[in-house]
Amino acid sequence: MMNDRPLLFFDSGVGGLSVVAPTLELLPTAPVVYAADSAGFPYGTKSEAEIAARVPALLGRLVERYRPRLVVIACNTASTIALAHVRSALDVPVVGTVPAIKPAAEMSKTRVIGVLGTEATVRQPYVDDLAARFAADCTVLRYGSARLVELAEGALAGFAPPTEDVATELAGLLNQPGGERIDVVVNACTHFPLLEADLVAAAPPGISFVDGGPGIARRVAYLTAGQDWPGQASAHRLVFTRLGDREQRIAGFLATRGFAEPELL
Repeated sequence: MMNDRPLLFFDSGVGGLSVVAPTLELLPTAPVVYAADSAGFPYGTKSEAEIAARVPALLGRLVERYRPRLVVIACNTASTIALAHVRSALDVPVVGTVPAIKPAAEMSKTRVIGVLGTEATVRQPYVDDLAARFAADCTVLRYGSARLVELAEGALAGFAPPTEDVATELAGLLNQPGGERIDVVVNACTHFPLLEADLVAAAPPGISFVDGGPGIARRVAYLTAGQDWPGQASAHRLVFTRLGDREQRIAGFLATRGFAEPELL
């Protein structure tokens, strides 16, 4: 295998960067193609049918163009809905992203955990299954927030998230019956770790936040163990399906983080 074949990360927006970061901690010279479906953003308010049709088609085009050694669907919503479709359509390994309910249950002392995700993610039967398998003795409360996704995108475009907006969205989870006992919150959208400092500041003392990024990074490292990598890191590629003002602002920020000029799919 050519050692310059990249890892392809895919999300509706910039949330998947919270998965890229821990992956590069383990594989510091790995070439990265980061693809954001900005024309389809946000996924969390779309129907299951729309996502199940759109994601495999886009990933097929991306794999054909960039020939990655592995694909990461760095989006909980796309993974919980379209992962099986993508795996059946592509001939490269595909790693999905799922809510970190198992580690949250292992951490919780009160046995009440919160799942903070998009509206589409928190209603999926897959979340029910994870809760039944790994948190059967816990109360699992959920809240879907489209606003936090927008705030995370805005943060990377240079707009500081309003403190009161973050607090309002977190209150949607914590103010549910039993929510005062939550001691661990699962960031079940890859966008939300980008706002973790803001979420921690808005949360009552004693609440921890956990996400799947480090676990996904370990899975990528495991699946690529023994493969050759470049001797040194190079500029990562950035791909959008729409290049508007917001995407240009985000690209400007990412240029300071080792990404090349944006490309259009």
